[in-house]
Amino acid sequence: MTFRARHLLGVEQLSPPEITTLLDLAESYVALNRRTVKHGDALEGLTQINLFFENSTRTQSSFELAGKRLGADVMNMAVAQSSVKKGETLIDTALTLNAMQPDLLVVRHPHSGAVNLLAEKVNCAVINAGDGRHEHPTQALLDALTIRRAKGRLHRLTVAICGDIAHSRVARSNLILLGKMENRVRLVGPATLMPSGVGELGCEVYEDMAAGLKDADVVMMLRLQKERMDGGFIPSEREYFHRWGLDAAKLALARPDAIVMHPGPMNRGVEIDGTIADDINRSVIQDQVEMGVAVRMAAMDLLARNLRAERGAKAAGEGTYV
Repeated sequence: MTFRARHLLGVEQLSPPEITTLLDLAESYVALNRRTVKHGDALEGLTQINLFFENSTRTQSSFELAGKRLGADVMNMAVAQSSVKKGETLIDTALTLNAMQPDLLVVRHPHSGAVNLLAEKVNCAVINAGDGRHEHPTQALLDALTIRRAKGRLHRLTVAICGDIAHSRVARSNLILLGKMENRVRLVGPATLMPSGVGELGCEVYEDMAAGLKDADVVMMLRLQKERMDGGFIPSEREYFHRWGLDAAKLALARPDAIVMHPGPMNRGVEIDGTIADDINRSVIQDQVEMGVAVRMAAMDLLARNLRAERGAKAAGEGTYV
């Protein structure tokens, strides 16, 4: 299997064969998760610490479930009650965690680059569960698995990512991954919610939903991230939905078999109509949640294999595993 990474800090560091390897392994975990007995032993004897500096429901719970199903000892650190709130620096936190001898560290942080800094200070494998506006690699990977299962392939598709692009690490990771796998990516939304330099990202940019959704195979809606906004990016939620929210009329512009995605949590009636979100013939939003557990199991499994190989090589005096 082709997967050489020591950490999973972003999609940008992954090659197409590594992406395929992880998705193929995740397929086997989809099957395991649908069994009556949902236990594996890939992480048996290992300790997983979930360190979330931002609130999370889906991501944290799915990482916890993934670790437990693979036999890890899982600990969720309550950051709100931790020393971080008392003024401890991120590096001091890393040193404290390192002394606990974890094997897998899952981190979400509000500042871009913070997870990379932690990875430099600890001796375990680190997974980025979202850092600022930078990346959210496992979300892009679970989206990729969802698309591949629904469309039968993960290449030569037209994917429209719509909404708050500027504040979305999900959009960035998906844009990178889908580009690596030779897809046509469109970013659709108001100019105020497009990142600077968007024209250099290797994608098409549309302010008009009709043009952006035309003949799309996949429509991925994004949440308005008001917690990252410090000004008037939209006129009003009502006007936003009218122009950029997904409803039946706008979806009709995409291909008849186009699928609808959303990373959650959803603001119904703001970025997506509730009827569309619940349409079992078009929406794969619940499939995304299911794929999230399988993808995170696969990611931790592969990182654990590399970690064990590295430790084995060191014990045998053969140098460091790359």
